[in-house]
Amino acid sequence: MRRIHVGNALSAFGLGFTVPYLYVYVAQVRGLGAMTAGLVLAVFAVAALIVLPFAGRAIVRHGPLPVLLAALVTAALGALGLGLAGNATAVLLAATALGAGQAVTQPALATMIVDSSTTETRSRAFATQFFLQNLGLGVGGLIGGHLVDTTRVSSFTLLFAIEAAMFLVLVAVMATVRLPRAPRVENAPSGSGAGSWKRLLGNRAMVQLCVLGFVLFFACYGQFESGLSAYGVEAAGISTSTLGTALAANTLMIVVAQFAVLKFVERRRRSRVIAAVGLIWAVAWVAAGFAGLGHGSQEMATAAFVSTYALFGLGEAMLSPTVAPLVADLAPSGLAGQYNSAFALVKQLALAVGPAVGGPMGASLHAPYIVTFLLFSLGISVLAVRLGRQLTDVQDQPWAARSRVVVRGGAAAEPVAADA
Repeated sequence: MRRIHVGNALSAFGLGFTVPYLYVYVAQVRGLGAMTAGLVLAVFAVAALIVLPFAGRAIVRHGPLPVLLAALVTAALGALGLGLAGNATAVLLAATALGAGQAVTQPALATMIVDSSTTETRSRAFATQFFLQNLGLGVGGLIGGHLVDTTRVSSFTLLFAIEAAMFLVLVAVMATVRLPRAPRVENAPSGSGAGSWKRLLGNRAMVQLCVLGFVLFFACYGQFESGLSAYGVEAAGISTSTLGTALAANTLMIVVAQFAVLKFVERRRRSRVIAAVGLIWAVAWVAAGFAGLGHGSQEMATAAFVSTYALFGLGEAMLSPTVAPLVADLAPSGLAGQYNSAFALVKQLALAVGPAVGGPMGASLHAPYIVTFLLFSLGISVLAVRLGRQLTDVQDQPWAARSRVVVRGGAAAEPVAADA
């Protein structure tokens, strides 16, 4: 588990190194224009949407480790290719490799965490993963910002080379991992993945969780660097430096609050924790509305806008030990990779649609933008309560279920989720 967490941190560090500067690199440093830079960012999402449906099946058939190693090598080649590419075709091909490789690492690493943990330790394991990811992204972005120089292509080539090296170091670290043997999936179709996808779609709780997940990522993560930032600049008069402060407040809240809220979250029903996050994010959107639509001073607007990002961070810290372990506990024995990939696919869809919808609204339709996403946040709470009715006690509150078994003097075996 320690090696897996090191892997998560290294992967996030490498991405934080380059992603914030990708647009500037393609459009200005390489002189390929804003259109090509926009296509590069779109390619990341498209590549993820293409490979993720196949990644789950590959993880189930071959195990998460071989799939992870192949994805990391692909991502390393993509990162190195971006640093050396001098024309639009080469840049787009390299971005496709990097996007596809990085997308597959998420469900592969998540499945390795599932295989290396129990129901009781899973929440803490995923909370640690999320903490290290944000720390890695923050540190990588900070160091990368001091290395780049828009007047020198070589500084960006060095940046992408370091990112590629991080992926290869991660390959070396992950190659030493010895995972517990995952259970075999009985009656698994040998030809195509249609059978396992049909089985997943027949799991009502998982389908409801995917719908809930789409709304979560659409209404929060999909707005961070698109709609919400555009709204802050256009409606609230927020400067670019304040935007950076708001993003830092989000990361700081996650780093500070992650383990503080963990014990509280572990003792509560997962569905109710998610419902509480919806209410917290509704308050965040109210604060954003005050920043842009209120009539206070600029200082008050700035404070409200930064508070919006901090409140989103608090909700994220509550979700990290809740949603990912729930996906794992809903998966039948041996199909955790399929379920993790399906949920990652839903996340990518939301992250692709979110900016496309929120960006134009945040820039021009200020009041409708706030009202729309305030309602989406309240919808999260409603969907979470409905999901709770589909979950067993073990899935919704594993700590309490474990405690009841111990009190009765029974053996606390690892539960296997049913299909419905």
